[in-house]
Amino acid sequence: MKSKKYKQKIRKRFSLKKILDLEKKKGKKKIVFTNGVFDIFHVGHLHYLQESKKLGDILIVGINSDKSTKRFKGPKRPLVNQNERVEIIAALDCVDFAFVFNETTAERSIKFLKPDIYTKGGDHKIENIIEAPLVFSYGGEVKVIPATESRSVTLFIEKILNEIPLKLDQSLEYAKLKLRSKHENRTTKKAR
Repeated sequence: MKSKKYKQKIRKRFSLKKILDLEKKKGKKKIVFTNGVFDIFHVGHLHYLQESKKLGDILIVGINSDKSTKRFKGPKRPLVNQNERVEIIAALDCVDFAFVFNETTAERSIKFLKPDIYTKGGDHKIENIIEAPLVFSYGGEVKVIPATESRSVTLFIEKILNEIPLKLDQSLEYAKLKLRSKHENRTTKKAR
């Protein structure tokens, strides 16, 4: 069985602050922070996190808790629970630390951790990022990492919900035809 060293990368905000303070005392370390739901992890998430890591020495990822995800994504989300989502993120080589937070925005985490760089992925505009003024207030930077692929977990989920019932209906129709055909073959053989 493989070692689960990555589980050591899953922290609480408070213990993470202590670790970062120690790292900064050792020498100037550039801290990069990002956050998200990461409900159904896909290659777009991976590229975004890899690009975020390239901007500094330590990449920290905040994961929205199940409760906070429901507040802004709706009652049917997340599909994957917070413990599994944070474990997936922590297992990535590009991620140094990950934690779960209960707020709907990352402002409290940013205020506490004071990262040098805060990143967002996709088509965000810096002026529309809620956390940007806070980051700028202490001299931090905000970077938008462009999406490498057009991916949206919400659209992916909608596609599944719309296509699966159709595929199931088609499968049921096919099964009914096979049964009917089998039944007709038996009836024909008995009649002979």
